[in-house]
Amino acid sequence: MEVNFILNKAIIGKKLGMSQIFAQDGTVIPVTIVEAGPCPVVQKKTVERDGYSALQVAFGNVKPNGVNKPRQGQFKKAGVDAKRYLKELKLDNADAYEIGQEIKCDIFAEGDKVDATGTSKGHGFSGTQIRWNQATGPMAHGSGCHRVVGSMGSINPARVFKNKHMPGHYGCDKTTVQNLTIVRVDAERNLLFIKGGIPGARGSLVVIRDSIKA
Repeated sequence: MEVNFILNKAIIGKKLGMSQIFAQDGTVIPVTIVEAGPCPVVQKKTVERDGYSALQVAFGNVKPNGVNKPRQGQFKKAGVDAKRYLKELKLDNADAYEIGQEIKCDIFAEGDKVDATGTSKGHGFSGTQIRWNQATGPMAHGSGCHRVVGSMGSINPARVFKNKHMPGHYGCDKTTVQNLTIVRVDAERNLLFIKGGIPGARGSLVVIRDSIKA
């Protein structure tokens, strides 16, 4: 059965870090603070011309000479100051926006359910204990097998099967945390306070959109 999700709200932001908010009953709520927007619309994708409906939005101030000439021409055509990031947001109500219009954090409200997408922290080359949460071997002094991978497989067919958990590059992946709750919206400072943690390090780019599970 095909399920179509309606996405009407999305914005680009920068993760500032984590903090906490006290509720009326004294409960401590851990929150992630995101500087969300303003994101001017640079280009509109239409079904007639491009085959799908989406908005290309910009975020992050940068000097005009900080972007290449094609990007400078794109920003100039849209009447928008140069920005550091460009990203497409597929929205069902993309026709409601005009080029040059700014998307701000006040499109969300307290209590909204959202999904947060970002790039997870990089951990470099990691072993199987860190990368795949495998157990260690016997830790006695006589054991020579503390943190090794272990068996690669049986003698027959004498090969390592695909998707075998091995040491390797860990992190720096596109990651989404779903069904988070917006605790507070500070429209004056363009801040969203989202309950819980979201992917990425401080200063990394994140996309906040309507939750598909709400």
